[in-house]
Amino acid sequence: MTGQSSSWNGDVAAARALQAELASRVLVRDSFVRPLRTVAGCDVRFEDQGTTGHATVVVLDADTLEPIEQRVARMAATWPYVPGLLSFRVLPMLLAAFSQLSRAPDLLLVPGNGIAHPCRFGIAAHLGVATGLPSIGVARHVLTGTNATQLHEMRGAFVPLRQGREQIGWLLRSKVGADPLVVSPGHRVAMASTAELVMRFVTGFRLPEPIRLAVQPDARDD
Repeated sequence: MTGQSSSWNGDVAAARALQAELASRVLVRDSFVRPLRTVAGCDVRFEDQGTTGHATVVVLDADTLEPIEQRVARMAATWPYVPGLLSFRVLPMLLAAFSQLSRAPDLLLVPGNGIAHPCRFGIAAHLGVATGLPSIGVARHVLTGTNATQLHEMRGAFVPLRQGREQIGWLLRSKVGADPLVVSPGHRVAMASTAELVMRFVTGFRLPEPIRLAVQPDARDD
């Protein structure tokens, strides 16, 4: 696994330079197993006034959405929160949880952004590059970008999210009456595939099932 930084040394410029180098490794094209057999969701929450991270990863059968495996890792945070560099703070915790899995999943759905990020390198992209696994970012709010086309209220509707002329993701209506999700490629998934892949794993809730099961019940916004 690559793309880690073990501890914080206070050098924001060096961290941003590393982020830019890692972002150059992102592949925005389909390179995943077909048919998908398993899909994973994950989440990180903080305890002890933000000094300890609690990462959860849940693996589901891609067809039935039945849970297959769940792993948890709890560890001290080695990075502070720095705007734009959140992925460096949560990555070690997620990697610790993923390292406990008996088998790597075919696809990762990550709560956060993929390339729909000011540096085109959100946590879904970072986790994908670090593990080498196909990944998609599923964020609850727009971090950057705008949509020129109005999003329909119909479940499953989606419109492009752009930064200038560049498309960086989609706004996806996963549930009628709920705010849209921001979905974007993380790694080894094409832009054209992203929204439909996420909807494949949405049941009756706003969040796709792999992420919903990883998120703590009091934070699910079902």
